[in-house]
Amino acid sequence: MTTFKDFEYQRPDLNAAREEADQLLNQFSHAASADEQIQLIDKLNQIRRDIDTYSNIAYIRASIDTNDAFYSDERDYFDANGAKIVALEAAYFEALLSSPFRPALEAHFGQQLFDLAANVVNSYSEEVEELINQENKLSSDYSKLIASALIEFDGQELTLSQMSPYTQSPDRETRLEATKAVQSFMGEHLADFDHLYDQLVKVRHEIAVKLGFDNFIELGYMRMQRIDYNQEMVRDYRRAVEEFVVPVATKLYAQQADRIGVDKLKFYDESILFLNGNENPKDHAEVILENGRKMYSELSPETDAFYQYMMEHELFDVLAKKGKEAGGYCTYIDRYRAPFIFANFNTTDHDITVLTHEAGHAFQVYSSRDLTVPDYLWPTHEACEIHSMSMEFFTYPWMDLFFENPDKFKYKHLTDAIQFLPYGVAVDEFQHGVYENPEMTPAERRALWQSIEEKYLPHRDYDGIMPLSEGSLWHRQGHIFNSPFYYIDYTLAQVCAFQFFKRSREDFASAWKDYLHLCQLGGSLPFNTLVKEANLASPFGTGTLKDIMIYLENYIDQIDTSQF
Repeated sequence: MTTFKDFEYQRPDLNAAREEADQLLNQFSHAASADEQIQLIDKLNQIRRDIDTYSNIAYIRASIDTNDAFYSDERDYFDANGAKIVALEAAYFEALLSSPFRPALEAHFGQQLFDLAANVVNSYSEEVEELINQENKLSSDYSKLIASALIEFDGQELTLSQMSPYTQSPDRETRLEATKAVQSFMGEHLADFDHLYDQLVKVRHEIAVKLGFDNFIELGYMRMQRIDYNQEMVRDYRRAVEEFVVPVATKLYAQQADRIGVDKLKFYDESILFLNGNENPKDHAEVILENGRKMYSELSPETDAFYQYMMEHELFDVLAKKGKEAGGYCTYIDRYRAPFIFANFNTTDHDITVLTHEAGHAFQVYSSRDLTVPDYLWPTHEACEIHSMSMEFFTYPWMDLFFENPDKFKYKHLTDAIQFLPYGVAVDEFQHGVYENPEMTPAERRALWQSIEEKYLPHRDYDGIMPLSEGSLWHRQGHIFNSPFYYIDYTLAQVCAFQFFKRSREDFASAWKDYLHLCQLGGSLPFNTLVKEANLASPFGTGTLKDIMIYLENYIDQIDTSQF
């Protein structure tokens, strides 16, 4: 049995790969038929798959141990040469778009591939190659800075992830002191975070201008592969969140303050919904993973086969430890047909949500890995998150495996999801403001964040803790640094997941059938079309947010929180 530790790695020679690709592209341009071009596309895709395989292995092993010199160097190699990979992709897609047999190729591969190709081609030119390398390096510098945090607390030296149990402690004084300790690190590096982001904004703006855009926003949308919606639709969606979600979220915060007995909810109180603390897992990581085996064996035959595969091939790394990168993700190692789940378990309820969330991603790519177009393995990002967030709800019936009081967990999970929507669109609006005005100073960006918080998070009170009170909360939001405009995607998917939650309570089998169908489609269709295929209403649709919030508010109002 080949497990992840046995997966072979070698640094790909990107110059040789480009030479081989150029030879194939030359044959492609002289091909006499669509069939001949299809055979050449298969060979080009194999080059892309190999590079992607080695890049992902290096990324995973470097993020598991940021102090591993070898894989840190390998990750730096991909960062420093990222533009070469983009250039290879762009050359392939440009040839695809200019094929004289394009109608036949579209019939064979589907329209989505050509829409994706157009976005890639319009997002790149050799003129910006070095700037893309600079952007990648700055992005990695941010991740390393976050991972470098070692905080003296409770007689220990702890990472940011390991501080979570303290910032979520039932004891208010502990939460306050833990928050101050975390913010002491963030404050010491305030100028570093501001400077890194300032450089990223300016580099991205320069790339956009060189490519012919007014600013980075349109380019950012292209990079995110947004095909069937635009900035105006996103703006209207944010307004709908402000109108229909913010009042519900604010009411939930007020109820929370009453429940935990505080006059005014402070930032460090937000993670505590109950006086006796949140519902934490009853078991440690190894037992959680084993209980996941039971849960997925009972959920469906498809999830049973998937989870057994993940466990047998050791495709999880979930324990938090020093030197390990923060956060969680799922990726896919093409040569081994293997999803991989990375996480930082910290003995809070987050351990279970990250398991089910990332398993949703992994199950989707596992379900669509037989699609012959590598660009269809994953959907675009907002559609990807439907699978992950919906999986969190589909696994509700098995939460007793992980918690002594599963209803208490579900209440927190659902209210957290509702309260996330305003924060998610705040992050999005912040980025629009930043890239519309790339010459903003760091202080002006932090002031912008504060004004946006007042709109979407009017309850928030930092209790004078610095540098939070100066508008620096977004420094902890890695997406802002590493994946610009990738955040509203979570909120769009959350609206879809809420619909699956509602449907799963009405007819579980029907809802699961549509979810499975969605996973199997992979990325072969754009976001709104995938949503329609899953028999869901588009988040951009008139009344979608209003209707689902009425359902959720009624559901929550019927829960007797006094039992918690």
